[in-house]
Parts: sequence; C-alpha cells; structure tokens
Amino acid sequence: MIDSRVSDTGSSVRRRRSCPSCEHRFTTYERLEEAPLVVVKRDGRREPYDRGKVVAGILAATKGRPVDDDAIAAMADRVEERVRLSGSEASTSAVGLAVLEELRAADEVAYLRFASVYKNFDAAADFRRELALLQKRPSEPIS
Repeated sequence: MIDSRVSDTGSSVRRRRSCPSCEHRFTTYERLEEAPLVVVKRDGRREPYDRGKVVAGILAATKGRPVDDDAIAAMADRVEERVRLSGSEASTSAVGLAVLEELRAADEVAYLRFASVYKNFDAAADFRRELALLQKRPSEPIS
C-alpha cells in the first residue's frame, strides 16, 4: 500500500495501492456497510427503517414553529442513532418515543402536537395531562 486517506465526508477510505508483481498502481475505496435497520410494526409486520417517515413526522409537528431544517435533520439523525443502538430491529413505539424526546427538547408545542397523534389524544384532558407531565420533567440536554 502506498497511501491511505479518509474521504472528506469520513464515509470511506481511499487507498492507493500497487501490484507487487508488475508495480501497476490502482486505487480502492473502502466504505462501511451499515446493517439494515428493521422496524417492527404493532401488527408484527417488519419493514425497513424509513428516515423520511421520521422527518415527515417532525416536519408536521414543527410546522409554523421556530425550528429550522438543520435542526430537523439533526433530530432525525439522533433518532436513527438512538434506535440503531438498540440493535438491528426496533419497534414503532421505540421510534416514536425517540421522536418525542427530541421534540420535547426542541419545542414544547411541537412535542404536544406529535404526542397528540402518537398517543391518540381524544379529549382536552389528554392535553392537560401531557402538559402537566411536560412541566414536571425539565428538558435534559441531548448528548
């Protein structure tokens, strides 16, 4: 091997090599292959994790709120990272709870919007109960 460098994005390693017999030079790229993440639905079906669904949920909850696109992308990244730490399979409830935690730290109104759909609120009392829980538990910094 002649030279080895990490790419600008850090997602691959570029290696410059030469053949020991003929000394011909060539380049190889090594990329980390991620294990597929599977989401287990409530009815037991399994489907590939779809980051787009997480982003869509966060976008719906934050519509009209002071949360920019970079913050939404960062939240989606942290949700995926948190879910991946639990293994190659995650339940929809684990994904939903991770989204709730991100929204709780980012914007209380967005949190309540998402919680109302995720937790199937059907009365004003549900909102009052969730708001009381939100006020009791201060937001911890996300690490």
